[in-house]
Amino acid sequence: METLIGQKPAIPLNTDSDERIGPPLPTSSTEKVNAVIHYYRGEMGRMTSWRDRIDRTSNWAITVVAALLSVSLSTPTSHHGVIVFGMLLVSLLLLIEARRYRFFDVYRSRVRQLERYYFAQVLSPQAELNVDWACAIAQSLRRPTFFISYRQAVFRRIRRNYSWMYLILVLAWALKISSPKLLPDDTKAEVVNRWSDLVANAALGPVSGWIVLGGVAALYAAVLIASLYRESDEGEFAFGQAHV
Repeated sequence: METLIGQKPAIPLNTDSDERIGPPLPTSSTEKVNAVIHYYRGEMGRMTSWRDRIDRTSNWAITVVAALLSVSLSTPTSHHGVIVFGMLLVSLLLLIEARRYRFFDVYRSRVRQLERYYFAQVLSPQAELNVDWACAIAQSLRRPTFFISYRQAVFRRIRRNYSWMYLILVLAWALKISSPKLLPDDTKAEVVNRWSDLVANAALGPVSGWIVLGGVAALYAAVLIASLYRESDEGEFAFGQAHV
């Protein structure tokens, strides 16, 4: 029967199950190898794209730290609140990077599965370590989920990069509020001798110096905990030492 003008042709159905016919699946070993290679290239592309986003966020954070330190320490008229603002801005970039890292970890895990259990076996066959490695990738493709929590992602990025940025910021901030020559009210003293003066220097407008000191202390206590936290050697971290 001819198709009516303006009407889309009917999609052929499978006579056995009355289901829509999808793209043909590879049948020979050569076709399967080609499918794996093309899939590996696709996952590498996505992993590289997300890795570039992570590095870009880290570069932003480094640029922010360098710029704000140059502004704050270059002249006594600049307020120490610039450095405190830098801590908050770096924390925001850290949260953004942790979110990106969770996506990167999904594609990185798939790539490592292929490299560890397929391509390594092709190059140097050994006893199979995990016979269900392909099932893990297929399950991740059918129902994508994150492999690490948001807290774990934040902890990893702090340990890798951000702990050093926070350390530089707090040292510069401590120097700023403890050195009278770096404050607007210049005196002949080299350092602050009284705790009350240090608290007064740490004030931000109507915000008491005690509140500012307490907030900075709480922030750096969390950074210290994240820096000292050690994850269990499971999954990818149980193999090798090259990890992001």
